[in-house]
Amino acid sequence: MNEIKITSRDEEKLKARIEELVGGKVVAMSRQLRWRPSWFVDVDKDGEIVKIYVRGDRNSDVVPFPELKREADVLRVMGEHGIPAPHIYGMCDDPVAIVMECSPGTRDVVEAKDDDERRSIARQYIESLVKMHQLPLQPFVDVGVREPKGAEEIALAGLHAYWPLYEKHKAAPDPFVEFAIRWLRSNYPRQRDKASFIAFDAGQFMFENGQITCFYDFEFSMIGDPMTDLATMAMRHSYEPMGEDIEALCKYYGELSGTPVDPKVVRYHHALFSTVACMQFIGTLVNPNPGDPHDVYLEWALALRRTLLNALADAMGVQLQAPQPLQSGVGANRNLYVMLEDMLGRIEAADPMADSIKTQAGRLLEYAREVDGFGLELSQLALQDAEPLVGKCADMNDMMARLEAFVQSAGPEHNATLLQIFANHIERQVLAYGKTSIGQSAAHIRLESFA
Repeated sequence: MNEIKITSRDEEKLKARIEELVGGKVVAMSRQLRWRPSWFVDVDKDGEIVKIYVRGDRNSDVVPFPELKREADVLRVMGEHGIPAPHIYGMCDDPVAIVMECSPGTRDVVEAKDDDERRSIARQYIESLVKMHQLPLQPFVDVGVREPKGAEEIALAGLHAYWPLYEKHKAAPDPFVEFAIRWLRSNYPRQRDKASFIAFDAGQFMFENGQITCFYDFEFSMIGDPMTDLATMAMRHSYEPMGEDIEALCKYYGELSGTPVDPKVVRYHHALFSTVACMQFIGTLVNPNPGDPHDVYLEWALALRRTLLNALADAMGVQLQAPQPLQSGVGANRNLYVMLEDMLGRIEAADPMADSIKTQAGRLLEYAREVDGFGLELSQLALQDAEPLVGKCADMNDMMARLEAFVQSAGPEHNATLLQIFANHIERQVLAYGKTSIGQSAAHIRLESFA
């Protein structure tokens, strides 16, 4: 992702386009504090205020469908077929952005008035999800969404979509991701030959006064196995609760759709989504680019790998053993990090965006301090774990290359051993970094039951 610089001239052009599309005058416009350029806009139209949300182009090289208009077209088709989606007014070409209705409400189900309302919201989501999965596919094909054919293509739709990014950005051996890819290709559900339009990153909605007002964030949407959406909904549940137990929601989905949910299929797609998410960011930590949200990528990388580990272990029926406690904790450069923290704390941010960047730098500094304390021990233990399979290695780079080569030729009889090696490395990182703000997401990962 390249650094996104928005000038006052860009915002003036955006205002003019909004006024043209909505048919009123922009009276307020505020930038959302996030790495992606987005705005909340008030438009006075005939004496009434129309709430607008502008979703800007994140100028990213880590998404499989980079054209923002694709998402706008998908949301428009959804709305036309009765799925709760924000109204699309149109596109701004310079700067590139979707001009859409700002749907009222919040995603945080904690704000619902009580548990009954939370359960109602969750079930409304499932009702709309079932309806979305039953939509005709041709309208989505007409706006550029690829339709896979046959059980293998349907199951691996996400893997195929992300594959060009993986090939382009993979800059170092990654035996764990290669292991997951090989398992997914060999174990796809042969009986699943009916595709649906899917969010692919499901569980994102807004609600107000007990009613869902919209589905949102469909930049990763595609045609594939509808069980993908149940899997990704469950993954999101750990940090954005749905409002009801996942097992109950899967059962409700089965009742409404007329087909009971097969938990093994959902777990497969849990593993697949986790894999492609790891593939998506395969190069960002090896070759970080200026302007990247570095702290977020580090956070996601560890959390997603732990998620993938849990999903594979469950799908493969492997009982993983917890690693031994770590011994280190105080690095040779501890005092240097104290100095850096002191200096960072004395910097006065000029505006909210600068304060956000300062917070990101603080997160990175906290994480780096723990890497200084635990990094050498983690590397030594990883080398010891791999030695029985690949021999004595000179360093981590050598070991990762040899282990990836072993993964690519190993038979399934080695699956349990390999998975335990990967588990040791990932779980040790959680032990080392789980108390940092970057590591907390991974520390809170849990495996949801689908049945």
